[in-house]
Amino acid sequence: MERVYDICCGIDVHKKLIVACLKKGNRQEIRDFGATTRELLSLADWLKSSKCEMAAMESTGSYWKPLYNILEASEIPAMVVNAHHMKNVLGRKTDVKDAEWIADLLRHGLLQASYIPDKGQRELRELVRYRKSLVGERNWELNRLQKMLEGANIKISGTITDINGMSARNILELILDGVKIDSKKYDELYKKKVIAHNLKASKEQIIDDLEGVISDLQKKMMRVLLSHLDEVNAHIAELDADIESFMTPDEKQAVEAIQDLPGIGKTGAQEIISVIGTDMNRFPTDGHISS
Repeated sequence: MERVYDICCGIDVHKKLIVACLKKGNRQEIRDFGATTRELLSLADWLKSSKCEMAAMESTGSYWKPLYNILEASEIPAMVVNAHHMKNVLGRKTDVKDAEWIADLLRHGLLQASYIPDKGQRELRELVRYRKSLVGERNWELNRLQKMLEGANIKISGTITDINGMSARNILELILDGVKIDSKKYDELYKKKVIAHNLKASKEQIIDDLEGVISDLQKKMMRVLLSHLDEVNAHIAELDADIESFMTPDEKQAVEAIQDLPGIGKTGAQEIISVIGTDMNRFPTDGHISS
């Protein structure tokens, strides 16, 4: 069988152990390394001194990421392969170590590399995914707040669409301070624009909806929850700024173009670009990018 690489390395990645099999001509050498940064750097130095043409590893959990980052920084060509695809290649002997099997397949060009974006796109993806998780956390807390208000018979969601908005927050702060919102107080708040002028509910309905029975314990819990919401909102705003400054001009232009599609806003467009990037040449067909 034709050899694609004369010098290559198959790497079996575990949580605390890295097994590397270096194929060099008709000889091979197997070494074990730890998973610490110092050990991974030693592995990279060994491969570099051996003039390794290509290294391959399984996409096992997230354990491959630190190694891939170090190999990339050391300018050692590396690929990540799907474990299911690799194990389905015919010819494997049961007594062959995984690292040796990976090296054999790599040498003969039988491995199909998974798509791994460049470092900049991977870091953008980390930012976008973390923001998404914080948005999910905020929604979870808003749902909890809604349940607490329903328990106190305060129907603020029927009055104000955005419970995380300024009007809802102003009203909640007044309620937690023990302020009774009657007709006179409503007029005062409306005049000062504490209550928004574009609410669909009538004055009488708003006053009725905000009339509830709330205990001191519920007030304390709501204050803690609102404080947490403020923290999460601040973190999301900070990540929004980080994402905007981290994106390249090409990525920003692509985000603007994607927003022309119905139903896709700026945040959704940023998520799409963080996954697929801007270079469409890496995808052979539209089916590949869809999958």
